Amino acid sequence: MADQEFYKYHGAGNDFILIDNRSGALSLDATTIAQWCHRHYGVGADGLMLLEAPRARSDHFYMQYFNSDGNESTMCGNGGRCIARFAVDLGIAAEGTLYFHAIDGPHSAVVSKTTVALSMIDAPAVVERNQGFYIDTGSPHHVENRTPGADFVATARPIRHAYGPEGVNVNFIQACEGELSIRTFERGVENETLACGTGATAAAMVAVAQGWVPSAPVTIYAQGGILTVDFKGRGPFTDVVLTGPAVQVFKGKLQL
Repeated sequence: MADQEFYKYHGAGNDFILIDNRSGALSLDATTIAQWCHRHYGVGADGLMLLEAPRARSDHFYMQYFNSDGNESTMCGNGGRCIARFAVDLGIAAEGTLYFHAIDGPHSAVVSKTTVALSMIDAPAVVERNQGFYIDTGSPHHVENRTPGADFVATARPIRHAYGPEGVNVNFIQACEGELSIRTFERGVENETLACGTGATAAAMVAVAQGWVPSAPVTIYAQGGILTVDFKGRGPFTDVVLTGPAVQVFKGKLQL
């Protein structure tokens, strides 16, 4: 039975399995990905990413992202930051600015020793929906300014399903002195994650649009660390940048 080398990274506690698949030789099914991401029977991760050969001439690589349920998903902001750090660690690019595409289009990342600043796609205006606010920041997000209560997951789950079969990611935020705290329930993980990059981006946009914080950049305190979101406008939002830590935890081998 063959072994597959993998790396484990996290961005503010949002953790991922990363695999160098520039050769294109690896093909994984949803069952295998879900097993590898399982917290008790696998490595344990919120998602898995394949770093693949670039599909655009000016890029360094292509990012393919899967949720921990094994299904390919929409953009993951912290995943994008981690895979940029991974590319530097592999020697694909030096620290500084690099370029890649993901499912939602082109991205650039500025990688330093302590942080990765990732460009995100432009986002439209905030929409009121399901007694909260909705915006797509590469992944769809529902945002409410409310306390998480005694059981955040139980409260968030029905909201996740209120958006139809595809569902939505759910964020509860609280604003204080121009900064935000956040709790996020992610579809595909079907649980709370310690941080969510597209969720932090959505939260910052909603908070600025509603006047809960004065302006960007916005500092966001997630359960697993601190993220910063900068942008222009109050909807639509442009020049969006998500900044935070991206850390290699360990590497190992999994049986195929």
